[in-house]
Order: sequence, then structure tokens, then C-alpha cells
Amino acid sequence: MQTSQESESSDTIHSLYHQPMQQIEPCCFSHISSQGTSMTYQTYNDQFFTLESSPAPGYVIYDSPSAVSISSNRSPYSPHCSQSYLSDQHQSPEFTYGSPLSGSSMVDDGNEYGHMLRELEMKLLGPESFTDDHCNYPTPDASLAMKYNHILQMNPGLDLKEVLLACAEAASEAESEADMATVNRLMDVLERMVSVTGEPIQRLGAYMLEGIRARLISSGSVIYKNLKCKEPTSSELMSSMRVLYDICPYYKFAYTSSNVAIEEAVENEPRIHIIDFCIAQGSQWMFLMKGLARRPGGPPHIRITGVDDTDSSHARGGGLHLVGQRLSEFAESCGVPFEFHGAAMSGCKVERDNLRVRAGEALAVNFPYMLHHMPDESVSTQNHRDRLLRLIKSFSPKIVTLLEQESNTNTASFFPRFRETLDYYAAMFESIDAARPRDDKQRISAEEHCVARDIVNIIACEGADRVERHEPFGKWRSRLTMAGFTPCPLSSSVAKAVRDMLKDYSGNYGLAESYGALFLGWKNRPLSTCSAWR
Repeated sequence: MQTSQESESSDTIHSLYHQPMQQIEPCCFSHISSQGTSMTYQTYNDQFFTLESSPAPGYVIYDSPSAVSISSNRSPYSPHCSQSYLSDQHQSPEFTYGSPLSGSSMVDDGNEYGHMLRELEMKLLGPESFTDDHCNYPTPDASLAMKYNHILQMNPGLDLKEVLLACAEAASEAESEADMATVNRLMDVLERMVSVTGEPIQRLGAYMLEGIRARLISSGSVIYKNLKCKEPTSSELMSSMRVLYDICPYYKFAYTSSNVAIEEAVENEPRIHIIDFCIAQGSQWMFLMKGLARRPGGPPHIRITGVDDTDSSHARGGGLHLVGQRLSEFAESCGVPFEFHGAAMSGCKVERDNLRVRAGEALAVNFPYMLHHMPDESVSTQNHRDRLLRLIKSFSPKIVTLLEQESNTNTASFFPRFRETLDYYAAMFESIDAARPRDDKQRISAEEHCVARDIVNIIACEGADRVERHEPFGKWRSRLTMAGFTPCPLSSSVAKAVRDMLKDYSGNYGLAESYGALFLGWKNRPLSTCSAWR
């Protein structure tokens, strides 16, 4: 079997990565963070995800056909949200995305709150509401009802981010059924402000609202699993992934940066073994094989071990043998000697024997947007995140490439995690929105199928059920160092290849370098990072 692709020069990489992709692998994103080079981005209009909702007077929202329904159950009192702040502070190469998100400045008059609340309910719900669905709300006590009084009045100037943060904060502070009545009213306000076909913040707000609801009824894991079960067919999911691949540079950033770094690390090696921990369709390695096929003196022998999970199998529409067959045929067409080995399992189950490492081969390992799914010491004493790193280090690889989202949601408690999720996905949704018209159905479908469930999982789930556990780059750097790795600063060729690729996208995307790693950002917010280790 044969395979060919390499990233020889940044110009070659640029042309290779601008070829149409036939199939895109569904990898997930996560955040990182680091200190370093100053960088700024241009600004763009805010736009986000949102669920169906009925508009309220005084708000400009777009028509919202039902695109997604995660859950709309009302939330009985469920005291479970603790409030502590991020244990690992977010450090990035001086990216600042707008102003720091902060909780609302709450008003507490402290006088005649009962009478004022009664007036609020009359204005908000109308006199008939006291014989309707809302009649079973307990009378809220002053602590939360008055704190969020200005929001419950639904002033036309309300900021959606402020209301989202207030609702999440109220949910984290609720200690009684009366408090939960206030949370329910805040969620009612949010329902009138969000829409899956609206601006980016409206679309994002819809999914975050459903995450709050799922959390309060302790059904986060159930809803998350239902979302996975209700995914589209493999062809529909693949179509959604292609849309994201085309309109956003996140996948191409991963392919381009890691391929150039790997090619440089294995230069002149006659036999190369690549272990990919998110093989998906295997498309990335076609690019690399094509480049390596042009190597002076003939191409090297390439062996690829592809680690897979059920999500990738669903998107692909079949097992890893399909990837092996596809890559083998491509390698043969390029004249590259090739072998493929599939390891159909989660990274948590990978052991030494599954990877079939052989002496005499230059080993390259790729972690593309997947290591954050491995539970760490905060979830399980098995700590698969660090265990997997130590296992790879024991093979003495020539290079390990790590691609992760720049976010800090792993060990944060609910409210700080909610704030971080809002900040991160606000930038991501805005970047998605910039490439397609507001009413583009393909973009709406891609957001629903590829991003919504991650948001719900981050907000609603805890413990082993929360699989989206992003860490900032500084934390990954510490983990890799403790596992015995040393950093391999990415070369100027890697940065040039990525910058060339970004020329086809909005000028609001930018690239920063720090601690030898590359940070891809939207405006002033870092979203993804690439680093290399040995």
C-alpha cells in the first residue's frame, strides 16, 4: 500500500490546502492559553447561536423557525450549583476580546420589594397570568428578585450577554424555591431574546439557555446523549463538517501547522510511523503524502495508525477499514509505500500494544482537538489525560503535535465556566457568521449539528458526563513537561504556511506566536493553538 503527501514549502502547503476536500473529519475544538507576543485583531459584528423563541415587544429579533429543540422543560428547584472562580487563570498572548465579560451590576432598592415585584409581574405577564401557567411560581424573596429587578422589568435596552450572565449567576446562587422562581423568570426573559436564526449572540444564547435548563433539572447528561442520538445521518453530518471546513480555518489550521511540523521533523527518514488520535476520514494525511512523494531520492515508507471513536465512525458511515482503503488507494496513486493499522477505540482505552510501534521507524504522534476529551485527575484517579502522554513519551517520538482550543473549562465551577464558554463561543459564532448570510440554512445546520451539543455538555454536565474539558495552553505546557516532553518551537515555515492559508479568510482572523506555539484567533480572542513536542 502506498501514500503520498508532504508540506514541502509554505507555498506548496498553501496550494495543497486550498484544494476542495471530499470528506472532512469531525474533530472537536478546545481552548488554550499562554503569555507572549502582542497581537490585535479587527472587529466584526456580533452573531451567535439561538434556539426558537417568541419575540417580545421592544426587541428586534429575526424570524425563528424551529431549528433545534434541546429541552424546554421548566426547572424545579435543584440546589446544586457552587460558585468558585477559575483555578487556572487564562493567559494568552495579549489577546483581548472586547471587554472582559462581567456579571451585571445589580440593583437592590431594598424597599417595598413585594409591591414592586407584584407590579413587575403585572407588567411582564399581565393580570391574567395569575390564573395561568405562572400562578404556581412561589413569591420570590428579596435576595434574588431584587438583585435582578432591572432585568425582570425587560427594559428595551437590555444586553443579551448581561441577561445570560445574570441568569447563570442566579442559578448558581439559588437556595430556595422562591429563588428558583426568579431564575425561571429570568429564563422567560431570555426566551424572548434568543433565536436560532438571529445574530450570533442570539443563536449562542439559545443553546446556553438550554444548557442552564438541563443543568437545573439534572438532565444535562441525558440531553447531551439525546443530542448525540439525534444527530443527522452520516452524510448529513459530513455535509455540516464540510460547511465548517469551508467557512472557518480551524481544521485547515490544524492540518497545515501539524503537517509542516511533522514533515520537518522526519526529514530524510526512510521509514515513518504516524499515530493519529483522531483519524476521522484520514484526509489530513493525503496532503502530507502528496508532499513526501516528491522527496528527492524517492518517497519514504509510511505507516499510519489511526485511533478512532464511535463519533468519527458515525460521521464516516463505517469502520476504520474505509479509512485504510481510502488512504491505501491514494498512496498507491502517488507511488508511496504505505501501511495502515486501525485502533477502533477511545483514547482512554489505548494501551501500548494497540499502537504497534516498531524499532527503526521515525515516530510522529498527532493529537488534533481530542486530548481535552480525556478525563484528568479531577475526574478519575486513572487520569487518562496524563497516562496517555506518559505512554507516548515512552516511545521516544521524533515529534508530537498538539492542537487544542484556547479555553479554560476543565476544573472551573459552573458560573466561571459559563462565563468562559460565553466568551469563547461568542467569538467562534461571530467568525462563523461572517462567512455566510444570516439566513443560510447550511450554516444553521452546521452550528446545530457540530457545536450545540458541546455547549450544552460544558454547561449542563458534571463529573464523567462532562467530556468537553478544555485547558489553556499554559496548563498543557505543564502537563507535557511533567510527562517528560520538551517543546519544539514551530519554525517560521509553519507560521508562513498558516498565514498563507488565512489569506482566503476574513481579515479578522489573526495569528500570534508565543512560547514556540501558534495561536489562531478571531479579532482579539485566541481560539486554537498548535504546539510541537519531543
